[in-house]
Amino acid sequence: MNPNQCSFCGRKRNEVEVLVSGNQGFICNNCIEQAHAMIKDGSSNANTAPATSLDELKKPKEIKATLDEYVIGQDQAKKQLSIAVYNHYKRLLHADQENREVEIEKSNIIMVGETGTGKTLLAKTIARELNVPFCIVDATILTEAGYVGEDVESILSRLLMVADYDVERAEKGIVFIDEIDKIARKSDNPSITRDVSGEGVQQGLLKLLEGSIVNVPPQGGRKHPDQKYIQVNTQNILFIAGGAFDGIKEIIERRLNKQAIGFSAEKLNKKEEEEYILSNLNAIDLRTFGLIPELLGRFPIITHLEKLTKETMVRIMKEPKNSIINQFRELFKMDGVDLRFSDDAVEEIVLETIEKGLGARGLRGTTEKVLEDYMYDIDEITELQLTADIVARKIK
Repeated sequence: MNPNQCSFCGRKRNEVEVLVSGNQGFICNNCIEQAHAMIKDGSSNANTAPATSLDELKKPKEIKATLDEYVIGQDQAKKQLSIAVYNHYKRLLHADQENREVEIEKSNIIMVGETGTGKTLLAKTIARELNVPFCIVDATILTEAGYVGEDVESILSRLLMVADYDVERAEKGIVFIDEIDKIARKSDNPSITRDVSGEGVQQGLLKLLEGSIVNVPPQGGRKHPDQKYIQVNTQNILFIAGGAFDGIKEIIERRLNKQAIGFSAEKLNKKEEEEYILSNLNAIDLRTFGLIPELLGRFPIITHLEKLTKETMVRIMKEPKNSIINQFRELFKMDGVDLRFSDDAVEEIVLETIEKGLGARGLRGTTEKVLEDYMYDIDEITELQLTADIVARKIK
């Protein structure tokens, strides 16, 4: 027992904010947060087992129907994600069969969309539906081996933790790598110097994505000599990646304009510009952005999330099971206050959020700003009807 490091992830005292001591060990604030999230979201799936037959599997339409309850719009992305997850289940069943003649390879998926369009929400929502271990990893914390930060193998440490260190279950899990665009190399030319958190990390991810046996430090953190490793086979682990890829639209435009000669140029101008451009996204554009070809080859499915319109954001405010309106109504209800939003008030909140360019994620912040004073004086009110005038006044 080392009093200067976390007994779970191995991080040193100077690498964490808090190190809480226990009877037989220490735990850092990162592990506490992760454990709390696992219990809250039920993402550990400790008491569930994967489907054992095709009849038990939820079909893609059923998986998408569940996503529809929590995520508004993005039908194409939800459809492709549902198919990818369903096929992942089928691969697991197929791998267990004896005398199989054909080996089915996995299809990792990459999602491209602006901030606040629902990439992480899709991943978290689908996690509720799964009977396999699932974890979300942020690519921004990863660095090349030997540098301050986390090795790519720490991704599998998280998956092992979620699977209660049951290697067999972890090897059938799903990993969502968020912010994958942040590890793009800094220029389109191969780096002649060390690109510690960019191209170097992409090279490190290759072996994980393809399917190989990887030595994983059981407590995460850095690898060091004399450490015991857990061997994990990544062949059946499905990887889903998401990123904002800020500036990808301009890259697609440049590529399309090169081809847009004669009648094609005319056709391009007549199309619904933004939607048309994003629908033409392909691996060439991601390569130009800074992802290496070897990495892109391991993500055969590329999907994009559409930019949110005003109408979609109004629906996001009202329709999902855990909509922002329902959340704040519940908060006020606990103090016996009847909170109501008029349609024009919702529209005003949406317009203000669109102006900030924060996507759906910004809706909560705008609503908090509007309700701030009322929440402070909660004991002095019994009902509250929000109108567009009140919203405009509070925002300004």
